[in-house]
Amino acid sequence: MTTPDPDGLLAEQLLRLTRRVHRIQKRHMTQRDLDVTPAQSRLLRTLAHYGSPPRMADLAERLEVVPRAVTTLVDGLEASGKVRRAPDPANRRVTRIELTDEGRATLRELRGARRSAAEEILAPLTEKERQVLGVLLDTLIDGDAVQPC
Repeated sequence: MTTPDPDGLLAEQLLRLTRRVHRIQKRHMTQRDLDVTPAQSRLLRTLAHYGSPPRMADLAERLEVVPRAVTTLVDGLEASGKVRRAPDPANRRVTRIELTDEGRATLRELRGARRSAAEEILAPLTEKERQVLGVLLDTLIDGDAVQPC
């Protein structure tokens, strides 16, 4: 008889929840006719956090991907009019990536889709349970949990 592995069970539950979150978010994005992939969505959200248009290398570092992956994402977003490449005024060899008006509109729709997906996912929880979950997730994300000796 095998003994239960509580950490393994938690890890499996987290993976299942992650897959459910992605499925529900994708459904909400599809319902709004948002023609972006999850990776493109992440790039748009990242772009929105910069004060001035970042370099491709900055985006790759922030997204923790190889520069070629950013090039592919930007190519797709540029083709659909959501971003544009712009030369760096101080260095002609550097390309900056800017959100277009279409990109900003898409970002607003993406935020709405994510918000409605979160409401659906969190619906079974009370307000207090949501607060506790938020604290627990912050602890896991930040890695501040006390390590056993």
